[in-house]
Amino acid sequence: MNVTRRNLFQVVLGSAALAALPVSLRRAYAQTTVTLGAGKLSVISDGNLHLPVGFLQPPNMSDTEFAAFLDKNGMTGEFYQPACNVTLWQHGDHTVLFDVGAGDTFMDSTGRLLENLEAAGVSPEDVTDVVISHAHPDHLWGLVDDFDELVFADAIYHMHQTEWNFWSDDATLEKMPEARKVFALGAKSRFAYLEDRSKLFTAGNEIIPGIEVIDTPGHTPGHSAFAIHDGSESIVVVGDALIHPVLAFQPKKWLSGSDHEPELARATRLSLLERLATDQSRLAAYHLPYPGLGHAERDGSAYRFVPS
Repeated sequence: MNVTRRNLFQVVLGSAALAALPVSLRRAYAQTTVTLGAGKLSVISDGNLHLPVGFLQPPNMSDTEFAAFLDKNGMTGEFYQPACNVTLWQHGDHTVLFDVGAGDTFMDSTGRLLENLEAAGVSPEDVTDVVISHAHPDHLWGLVDDFDELVFADAIYHMHQTEWNFWSDDATLEKMPEARKVFALGAKSRFAYLEDRSKLFTAGNEIIPGIEVIDTPGHTPGHSAFAIHDGSESIVVVGDALIHPVLAFQPKKWLSGSDHEPELARATRLSLLERLATDQSRLAAYHLPYPGLGHAERDGSAYRFVPS
């Protein structure tokens, strides 16, 4: 274990604070856990995003259609608050975290990952591998703590080569819309911590025993999903390939304004949903309602999310 200012601070204050909580309150932080073969998959909350409801409107959906969609789905108010579900996989000698949350500098409603991991009995030092689906703030900015040190200091970091190249390129910042330039600045600054501890992969690789890369570009150029296999069972960690329980499951109809390349992302969703429905694999999604676990079923010309 690397001794850092952060974990010294955590030992002195964090553990004492947790121990002082009533048991009933500690249970409120408990993770959702399912078994997969000989392994255990847990969903640990990092909180939720707080976005204008208009963020959901597909660019090819009219205002009238969007108003009808909101009414049909019982959505009222000005804001939308999608969950941030971080997947933890424990199998043998591996404790694998898929994404690291937003940290405490992105939104006040995020940054809950560490306290929830601790309540689940997992310390940062336990994490052997961190797998990054893509480099957006709510998935990457929890990489570094308030002391400018890696939170998961003993881990190996895995990321798609294309994703690394995209956010490392100075041209990305120049081409990024003004409102998203902070995304590029934030990714590049955090990549500096990973220069000597990253393993960059390409599509189809088995990056860790039992963990298969699924190439899912479009949301970002190197966005990746991951199929966790143990024996005859599988769960696919889909990242942001599926970010809404209704809209994302109708890829033939709707685009997503949050995607870097909307048409490519649409094709990716269609391919991924077809695989999920055909294989009847379980899925774990970062932004579907907590805990984001379920199945994809065919529903006419579209698909339907069925929560576990």
